Amino acid sequence: MNSRNALQRLGCGLAVLGAMYAWQRPFRVYPSLEPYDNVPLPPDFQEKSEWVFGRLMYPQHPEARFGRYSRRYGGVLDWREGGTSWSQDYPRADRHFAQALRRLTRIHARSAEQPVNLDFPEDVYYWPWLCAGEMGDWKLTDAQAQTLREYLLRGGFLMLDDFWGTEEWGRFEESMKRVFPDRPIVEIADADSIFHTVYDLDKRFQVPGEWALRRGTTYRNDGEVAHWRGIYDDKGRVMVAMSFNSDIGDSWEWADEPQYPEKYSALGIRIGVNYVIYSMTH
Repeated sequence: MNSRNALQRLGCGLAVLGAMYAWQRPFRVYPSLEPYDNVPLPPDFQEKSEWVFGRLMYPQHPEARFGRYSRRYGGVLDWREGGTSWSQDYPRADRHFAQALRRLTRIHARSAEQPVNLDFPEDVYYWPWLCAGEMGDWKLTDAQAQTLREYLLRGGFLMLDDFWGTEEWGRFEESMKRVFPDRPIVEIADADSIFHTVYDLDKRFQVPGEWALRRGTTYRNDGEVAHWRGIYDDKGRVMVAMSFNSDIGDSWEWADEPQYPEKYSALGIRIGVNYVIYSMTH
């Protein structure tokens, strides 16, 4: 091979590599729905790692619990710019959980989360573990549902959390059925390996949000009973794990606050650790 051909091939290789990385969306911090804007960005937030907390962004349902108008800004918000239901618990819960995963396992976890927008399908596959909350508030487009379906069938994992009662389940299911119209949502059996990858979690209980405890209860709407539900692929792998009538995100977000009971954070973190390890080994 002469030098000209070698240089041409090198140039083509670099161009392809550059094009591949061009699809990966850069890190960005969005406004949170929470009343805080003082979560410090970890100094190593750009560190290359083997696991990243992917925070799924989604459009707001017109009948969402938080409504179409932001209580913070007093106007219609573009979900793509943050401040809507997908940013509940974000980014504090994400970063607290990543820190816990670092301490409790040997996984090299990035200290900062990655918001993931399904409108950029080329980017989604960089983040094989996704989490989302307030699922009674999402409303996916047909294109977003198709992207999420492909992502999950190709090996991605999705944890869904913090939706309560019949009404919110109905809004959640409206979009979930667009993702998988032919796959049932089932109760995950206690014996399933997702509950035994690191911790044995046969004895699970409802994990309340900090907001609920302030009201002197553990739930909202008619969501009195906690459910651990899932959607399986054709090989028996849990693709979507749902904590229905629990708020695992709050158990991460408030894990370092004395007023939030340790037993709830302990269970919530263990569930999250199991889900991460399961997703990396199944």
